[in-house]
Amino acid sequence: MKTYNTTIPYSALDLATIAQGQTAADAFRNSMNLARNAEQFGYTRYWFAEHHNMPGVASSATSILIGHIAGGTSTIRVGSGGIMLPNHAPLLIAEQFGTLASLYPGRIDLGLGRAPGTDQLTAKAIRGHNFEAEHNFIADLEMLQYLFSADNSTAKVRAIPGEGLDIPMWILGSSTDSAIVGASMGLPYAFASHFAPAQFLTAIRLYRQRFVPSAHLQQPYVLACVNVVAADTDEEAQFLFTSVKQLFSGIITGRRQQLQPPVAPADNRWSPEVEAAMEQMLTYAFVGSPTSLERQLKSFLHQTGINEIMATSYIYNQESRIRSYKIFSEVMKQIKVEMPDVS
Repeated sequence: MKTYNTTIPYSALDLATIAQGQTAADAFRNSMNLARNAEQFGYTRYWFAEHHNMPGVASSATSILIGHIAGGTSTIRVGSGGIMLPNHAPLLIAEQFGTLASLYPGRIDLGLGRAPGTDQLTAKAIRGHNFEAEHNFIADLEMLQYLFSADNSTAKVRAIPGEGLDIPMWILGSSTDSAIVGASMGLPYAFASHFAPAQFLTAIRLYRQRFVPSAHLQQPYVLACVNVVAADTDEEAQFLFTSVKQLFSGIITGRRQQLQPPVAPADNRWSPEVEAAMEQMLTYAFVGSPTSLERQLKSFLHQTGINEIMATSYIYNQESRIRSYKIFSEVMKQIKVEMPDVS
C-alpha cells in the first residue's frame, strides 16, 4: 500500500471546568474565549462531554453549550464528546442536534457514549423509572440513524428538525466493547485515553480489524483524546500539571472538587497507592515545553497510527490554558505522520 506524509487534524475537548473560586458562568466565558482562540489556532473540533453531579464540571447541559459555542465562533466544528445516550431518548437527541445542525450547517458533530457520565445514584435521578430498564445502545444508535434519515419521512414519529440532515455520528468509548460497536456500524471511533488508557491499544486494533465500510465511512477513523499541558519550559508545564494531578486524585479518592491551583511539584501530597493509580490513568498525558511535547507526541503518533488527536487541558489559569493550546497547535503543525494513500 502506498503511503504519504502529512499532518493530522488536532481538536479540543472541554468539560467547562470550574476553577476554585469561580462559577459556572465564569467557566462558560472561559470556554467561549478558548473556543475562539482554538478556531484561530487551526483546531478542527471543539467538543463538550456530558457529566453530571461534579462540582468542577459545568458541561451537564451539553447540547445547550454546543449551541452557545457554535454561535460565538465561525468555522470550527462543535459537538459532543459525548452525549451519554442511556440518559436520553433518541428522538430528543435527534431533535436537539437537528436544531443545532439547522442553525450551524456543516459544523455539528454528535459523539455518543454508553456510560451514564455520573454515579449510579445520579443516573437514577436522571432516568427515573427507566433506570431499571435494560438499555440497548446499538438499538438506540440505529433509531437515531433512522430518525436522521430521509426514509423516516413517512413514519408516525419524526424528528423535526433532524430528518434528512447529514449529522456525523461518532462512537465514543473506553473499552473494546465500544470499538466493536463502532467497527460493526462503520462509524468513526473516539477513545477516551485521557482517563481510561488501559484498553486503548487493544480497542483501536480491534476497531480496525473488524471495521465494516458503510455509507458514512469507507475506512476506519480513530480519534484519541489525551491530556496536554504545554508551557514555554518543562518546569512551568510540570508546575501547571499539578492541577491535573489534584483533579485525578479527587476522582480516585472520591473527593471531587473544583479545579485547584497548581502547587509545587515536589510537594508530595498523595499516598503511593493514589500516585500509582494516577500514573496509570495519566498514561497518555503529554507535559512539557514545545521541544519535549514534540518528542512525546511523535512517539505516540507513530505507535498508534491514529487519524486525529484531541487535547484536553485542565489548567487553572485561563491565560496559561490558552497558551498550552497554542503551543500544542504549533507542535502538531510541525509533526508529519505516515498515512495510507486510499485515493
